[in-house]
Amino acid sequence: MPIPEYARVLLACIRLLNGGLALLVPGFLARQVGVDPDANPGMLYVFRMFGIRTVLIGSELLVQTGERRSEALHRAILIHASDTLAAFLATQSGQFPKKGRTIVWISALNTLLAIVASRPVR
Repeated sequence: MPIPEYARVLLACIRLLNGGLALLVPGFLARQVGVDPDANPGMLYVFRMFGIRTVLIGSELLVQTGERRSEALHRAILIHASDTLAAFLATQSGQFPKKGRTIVWISALNTLLAIVASRPVR
């Protein structure tokens, strides 16, 4: 399997795992990034919103073919780059716990995978 295909499948798996966790156990994920879900119950809603979006875009990479897959991969770059920037700015501004840097790194990895996956397969 060519490297862009590995990157596409890995990105889809990361999306499905993180999205599934956000949907099913949002409190667990909130605590992993340093947010107390009991003190911030609205975060559970935010994580679930993130979760469904992430599951849908992850599954899109596995089921779409041809031009639709290419479009999904190009959207993935924008989605993950904006996620990375938002997480970085929130962490730097103190609006997000320092433990939230994990989200910055995960989003940056997803951005890199999206870039690699969008390259033409030779």
